[in-house]
Amino acid sequence: MKLLKKISFSLLGLISASTYAQEFNADIQIRPRYEYTNGFGTLITPTTDHTSFIGNRTRVNFNYGDSKLKLKVALQNVRTWGAVNNLTGGISNATNSFVLFEGWAHYSFSDKWSTKVGRQPLSYDNQRILGGLDWANQGRSFDAALIKFKDAKNQLDLGFALNADSEAKVAPTTPYATDFKDMQYAWYHTNIKKLGVSFLVLNLGREYLKAPSEIETNYSQTFGTYANYAGKKASFDFSFYGQTGKIGANKVSAYEAAANLGYAFTPKFKATVGYEFLSGKDQTSTSSMVKSFNPIFGTNHAFNGFMDYFYVGNHIGSVGLQDLSLKLDFPIKKVNLSVAPHIFYTANELAATDDKYLGTEIDLTATYKVYKDITLIAGYSQMFASDAMVALKGGTGLKDATNNWAYLMININPQIFSTKK
Repeated sequence: MKLLKKISFSLLGLISASTYAQEFNADIQIRPRYEYTNGFGTLITPTTDHTSFIGNRTRVNFNYGDSKLKLKVALQNVRTWGAVNNLTGGISNATNSFVLFEGWAHYSFSDKWSTKVGRQPLSYDNQRILGGLDWANQGRSFDAALIKFKDAKNQLDLGFALNADSEAKVAPTTPYATDFKDMQYAWYHTNIKKLGVSFLVLNLGREYLKAPSEIETNYSQTFGTYANYAGKKASFDFSFYGQTGKIGANKVSAYEAAANLGYAFTPKFKATVGYEFLSGKDQTSTSSMVKSFNPIFGTNHAFNGFMDYFYVGNHIGSVGLQDLSLKLDFPIKKVNLSVAPHIFYTANELAATDDKYLGTEIDLTATYKVYKDITLIAGYSQMFASDAMVALKGGTGLKDATNNWAYLMININPQIFSTKK
């Protein structure tokens, strides 16, 4: 609490020293989540067993703003219950410390043009390519600089990032491998009545060792469009993205396409049918071409089933995916329910079988608002795997095993301080 008080008083000093109309507020998020995993992310095997744990995010957000300048500092601690000894309470322990999740400044040159610099989440459209990854307790944020334009109908963001391991004054002898080396992107969005249309072009540079003493940066490009329409009853969204360039010494040629059509039959019941295709590569292919689409920095947990069998730290560079889904949203009293089956097929050929059907996953989600600052979310998912899934994920006879996952999460997020001047 002493640390919070010092930060609060420091930011309040900024407020009192300025002549502009200012606002300062702070909020805290505490989000514990219990998970039971029994074949989560990949099929359970005869030699593995289920497990359970509680992950926890504690995040403190400080926001300052006046007519021209906005600042945000977000500190967070992410841990698994029990991973830190109960006698360890000091922040000197790296696993028990707060880290900077956000730390940025946003300055408006005019009513249309502005810039935003610092540690910040990058989240656009449906978050398929660039997303904040809020489901993961650590989230995702970038060190980046943005130039932004916005008027009544149009938005344009130009983003730039450059990464290094340290502030060493001589060139390193090994490739930068923590993340990408540099990134540039342009995102444009416009509204045409109830239709929103976006275009994204992203250039990503990664270093690799071309020769024993030669580091080279090659660039891959992701480009495409996202459109969404929201009517009184009908809704629709569509995306198409392509990828080209080079990753290491290999050329890239991949693409993704998706569409979702929703209809509200009543004010309380909505159904959405969807299909997504992500290109892949035959397992027997000997080509060095990268044909498997990579969602890069997307919030991938939100796509292709909540059990994270695809594109969440896995399946990248694989046989691609086809996902046919149906989502039903409806309330029962004060609980909002969602039922979402997914039917999965490979996009390309497996080596062991001609069958492309991977299996069916069913996701159930329930959300209940306990209090104005407290939300309770529970979920259950089960994967009904096929022989093709066994061939893809490995093991024998695994399709007959029960593969399921359940969680219970409490999100507590009160505002603790607010002042205006």
